[in-house]
Amino acid sequence: MLTVDAALADSSMRTCEKLRYADTDRQGHVNNAVFSTMFETGRGELRYASDSPLAAEGCAFVIASLHRDFHGEITWPGRVDIGTRVSTVGKSSLTLEQGLFQRKRCVATAKTVIVQMNEKTRRSHPLGDATRRKLAGLIPPLT
Repeated sequence: MLTVDAALADSSMRTCEKLRYADTDRQGHVNNAVFSTMFETGRGELRYASDSPLAAEGCAFVIASLHRDFHGEITWPGRVDIGTRVSTVGKSSLTLEQGLFQRKRCVATAKTVIVQMNEKTRRSHPLGDATRRKLAGLIPPLT
């Protein structure tokens, strides 16, 4: 799992968010709820950024598990870099590891399991071969 010592370069996919003054709370730092929104941006980049959708027709991805660790504050103004990588691919699910970085410092990490769900049956739906190959290509090599 990504840790506080992680670098953005440890991620297969990268995107960023520009911070808004409205993201701050009474303590003057970015509210922890906004961290979740930034992690969602990273997951969205994975699911929708390619020319072929990740989910099978009639299916969608849903979160089965989400664990976040906060390692530091995010302060306004500025931007946050979001790193995302696939750590495992299952029959109908995948596990993502993500990091939020401000000024190259890892300020939060998340581990999320998302499951492909058939929108009619509302049950898990196996990943297609093309999707499995694409996801496997995003798993970083062991070092």
